[in-house]
Amino acid sequence: MKKGRLILTVLLMTMAAALSGCTGGKTADTPDTRITIGIPQDLDDGLDPHKVSAAGTKEILFNIYEGLVKYDETGALIPAVASDYKVSEDGLTYTFTLRDGVKFHDGSYVTADDVVYSIERCSKAEGGQDPLVPPFTNISEINKVDDKTVEIKLVAPDPDFLAYMTVAIIQASNDDPETKVIGTGPYKFISHTPMESVELEAFGDYWGEKAHIGKVTLKIVSDPAAIVMDLKGGSIDMFCRLTDSQVSELKGSNFNIEVGTMNLAQALYLNNSVEPFNDVRVRQAICYAIDPQEIMDYVSGGEGTEIGSAAFPSFSKYYDPALNDNYNRDVEKAKALLKEAGYENGFSFSITVPSAYTPHVKTAEVIAEELKDVGITADLKLVEWDSWLSDTYTNHNYEATVIGIDLNPVTARNLLQRYTSDGHGNFMEFSSEKYDEVFAQAVASTDDAEQTALYKECLQILSEEAASAYIQDLPSFVALNNKISGYKFYPIYAQDFASLYYIDEANN
Repeated sequence: MKKGRLILTVLLMTMAAALSGCTGGKTADTPDTRITIGIPQDLDDGLDPHKVSAAGTKEILFNIYEGLVKYDETGALIPAVASDYKVSEDGLTYTFTLRDGVKFHDGSYVTADDVVYSIERCSKAEGGQDPLVPPFTNISEINKVDDKTVEIKLVAPDPDFLAYMTVAIIQASNDDPETKVIGTGPYKFISHTPMESVELEAFGDYWGEKAHIGKVTLKIVSDPAAIVMDLKGGSIDMFCRLTDSQVSELKGSNFNIEVGTMNLAQALYLNNSVEPFNDVRVRQAICYAIDPQEIMDYVSGGEGTEIGSAAFPSFSKYYDPALNDNYNRDVEKAKALLKEAGYENGFSFSITVPSAYTPHVKTAEVIAEELKDVGITADLKLVEWDSWLSDTYTNHNYEATVIGIDLNPVTARNLLQRYTSDGHGNFMEFSSEKYDEVFAQAVASTDDAEQTALYKECLQILSEEAASAYIQDLPSFVALNNKISGYKFYPIYAQDFASLYYIDEANN
């Protein structure tokens, strides 16, 4: 099994890209500069920053909205709408001082009332559902101390609480964030033409370093076959998450390829509530039948990092490579488990895959071939992204799917809560009394070492009970027009458009 090679590759290519980028300088910032970026799906889950679930939508809203704190490219939490914060010695009180002069995109200034409103909105449970941010159930009070200070009191200490302060700050007067897309980020929302494009514009009154490119057009390229053609034809300047074969097709063109990782858990996610996947033996057989290395060879030229549970390598505190060996490919063992479960002659099922995500489609193709060796027939069902969101993710109307689950905020609770029996986002319908018990113990613990051990036990349970067939953290190949530089990889699913700039060719 391959371990660690991707990290070295990424480091070497990142160094090379950094060196090559030193040959020129940035052009002067101007509102007339424009970039067109291809994206594979529309924003079908809406624009409300507190309610969106799709990683592809979140990575765009990353440029429009900010929290009291935000992640930088190293994964560190840095002040954003807040200029400073303090935590009491008992870990129960967080005091945030708002940054002077932070404006919303309509020109109004951010106030303590806006912060209180935003956090309270995410704290409320409606219709028997979890709050928009489940860990906010730990908040006992949210107080406006004065116009520049907000105090948040917790029921119990939570060392991960600060990460949830990345939640978007919106105006207290905004009664419809779905249509009133007004944030504080470096870009402001201009328009959305369904199934065509999203238009953004640099916010001239942004409190921090302003965006270098004045206008961003996000062009929806839902046909994977059109991506390379659009890049070569010049209708788009950038596209993220290409496959290895698409990268090969771009060789010799006017594009640089940036290489990083997606920071997600790609898996064959199984609906544990439908037959035959409600039998743990069948799920385990699926895991034994799949070879992650073969998938990586086919999908990304051998690049990628195998995962044996829901955590991925950049989440190093919890990622355990030893779990990768729980299900080394073993056709005979898979057949034996199927026979024990009453499926000696195999069975048929459908893998639902969003058609715009080529790496997931290609992964599903390999899985279907591998499963033939144990007598299982898997048919691919390619669907549009909006159908996947409504039918698969929301209504759980599927048997299996190939997708990647990202992590933002980067906390173990956020990663693992979805697998609890009643967890928000548990589209796998995974249900385990043992898992629920250990997860509850982890959340209740205030000792970091004990909590870490319990969360790792949760990951072990997901592997042992084969909640799904975990595969890899995919490599991220980004094609960027060679006239543009400044691309940054983040440890979360994000695209930082503000860091991009045109190279001043006169200085080359």
